[in-house]
Formats: sequence, C-alpha cells, structure tokens
Amino acid sequence: LQVFSAALREALAEHYKHHWFPEKPFKGSGYRCIRINHKMDPIISKAASQIGLSLPQLYQLLPSELTLWVDPYEVSYRIGEDGSICVLYEATATKPVSSYGMLTCKNQMMLGRTSPSKNYIMTVS
Repeated sequence: LQVFSAALREALAEHYKHHWFPEKPFKGSGYRCIRINHKMDPIISKAASQIGLSLPQLYQLLPSELTLWVDPYEVSYRIGEDGSICVLYEATATKPVSSYGMLTCKNQMMLGRTSPSKNYIMTVS
C-alpha cells in the first residue's frame, strides 16, 4: 500500500504539473478529477503498472465506481454514482483564496441535486 501510494503521488504530481493553482484552487478542477467508472483511470493504471500491479488486481482492490476530486486544500471522493461525497483531506489556505471558478468538477455534479437520483419512467402518448 505504501509503495502504491508513493507511485500514485508521483504520477499525480507529474500529471498536475501545469494544472495546480493554489491561489485559484478551483481552476483546472475538471482536469484533476480521477474517475473509475467500470473503466480504470489512466493515472491509477500508470501508478499500478510501475509497481507491478495488473489491471485485474486493481479492479479487485478498488471500487468499480469511484470519483476523486483533487484540489489545493481539499481532496474528496464518492463511491458509486449516488454515494455521499466525503472529504478525505482538508487544509486551510495560508492566504485568502480567490472565488475564481467556484464551480468545481464536484460542485457541477452536485448542482441542483438535493437528494439521490431516482429512476423515472417517461411515457409518450
């Protein structure tokens, strides 16, 4: 787990190199969204392959639906499409943060959503 964690940190740091704005933490948030939706995110695959984990092993170890939002000062996740969003890491900005781009990837998904989604049947007559 520690070896995978180090490989994943390295892969994320490289991937986010030009998409990390501590003074504007919501800028580029869509680019920093990690997603497993029955298809493995390439960043996770890259980190796993570097330490010898195969794709089938990854699918056994991780949920089939996982969304991870990585922003300066906050990392949050959701398991499943209708799961609750949980904060994994939170820090305080050392200086005031601009309100630029307040619609993060996570906030856009939650926009207008007050309860878990429901299935509706639409009929045409």
